Amino acid sequence: MQQQAQEFQQELDRILAYWSTYAPDEQYGGFHGQITDANEVVAQAPKGAVLNARILWTFSAAYCHQPQPHLLALATRAYEYLARHFFDPEHGGVYWSVDYMGQPLDTRKQVYALAFAIYGLSEYYAASGHVPALAHAQDLFRLIEQHSFDRAHGGYLEALARDWSPLADLRLSARDANEKKTMNTHLHVLEAYTTLYRHWPDAHLRTQIQGLLTVFLAHLIDPVTQHLRLFLDERWQPKSTVVSFGHDIEAAWLLLEAAEALGDEAIIDQFRQVAVALAAAAAEGLNPAGGLSYEFDPATAHWDHDQHWWVQAEALVGLLTAYQISGQPRFYEQFVAVWDFTRRHVLDYERGEWYWGITSALAPMAGQDKAGFWKCPYHNARACLEILARLARPQGV
Repeated sequence: MQQQAQEFQQELDRILAYWSTYAPDEQYGGFHGQITDANEVVAQAPKGAVLNARILWTFSAAYCHQPQPHLLALATRAYEYLARHFFDPEHGGVYWSVDYMGQPLDTRKQVYALAFAIYGLSEYYAASGHVPALAHAQDLFRLIEQHSFDRAHGGYLEALARDWSPLADLRLSARDANEKKTMNTHLHVLEAYTTLYRHWPDAHLRTQIQGLLTVFLAHLIDPVTQHLRLFLDERWQPKSTVVSFGHDIEAAWLLLEAAEALGDEAIIDQFRQVAVALAAAAAEGLNPAGGLSYEFDPATAHWDHDQHWWVQAEALVGLLTAYQISGQPRFYEQFVAVWDFTRRHVLDYERGEWYWGITSALAPMAGQDKAGFWKCPYHNARACLEILARLARPQGV
């Protein structure tokens, strides 16, 4: 485990070095909106709130792990750009995107983006002690609760217009179903609220975290398969049969993290069992090469065997967590196999960072970003940080 810790520390340093070198936009401020797989900057690409917030979280968390001044400086750069260009001064919240010069572009209020802003701002407060960052996170929490929380059926609606009025198209991306509630947004609202709660133990926030955990148990985890339900209507009727292995394994440890933040031993014990069950279900997507496949639709028997970077990152954390909870050797063996697959195929040793993904033929997926609306340092840097923390604590804790 000492050797593994060295490997993950080295990989964390390599990821941070890439983003420190290539991501800052010295001409227009903040960070580049898109960098190709050949490390070429797309000069006038739009800049997304999610990418900026994830960069903010990554360098803040890295500074908390190893307090080096340049890490905090990059976190501050991300914070200042987010505050200056993404915050809506008229209606509150954050824009989905701005143009390359920082002018509002897509002004919708996607709750997923608000959640990541809370996540990044809360971690930046932990790193810097900058009180306005925490205040911004608190304001975003109140806006989500005011405009997105479904008081009739529980949970959170996907998106609203700039002025918080209803939208016809709620989709997070073109590949998503146009439904009012999604597992993905609920998972990341929970993730954000958990991080905020560590620094602001507010009673209402605690109640909403408890409510989100209940939502996962009652509506989002299939009680038979233990896979997550991805898309649902406002009354929690499932609208998709697709299984997302990456989300299954990511939820396995994020749900437990939320339970641990609440400090209630009964809830913690319950979600330890949930973590193991979700990890076992996600492991159905492991392939012979060692990686975790992207999706499977039991309704059509269609497999997507591409192995995306973020899926491998989340698999590492979820499988190691399941092993430390349960002591079952299979989870540790799967963790080792995924890490071996990732090192051999997903890490780009020539140009830096990780490939977007690897095809079933074990070749890098062509034409995909190194940085963009979705490609970011959050999943893989966080995996390194989480694994380093887990390797430092005894099994079963």
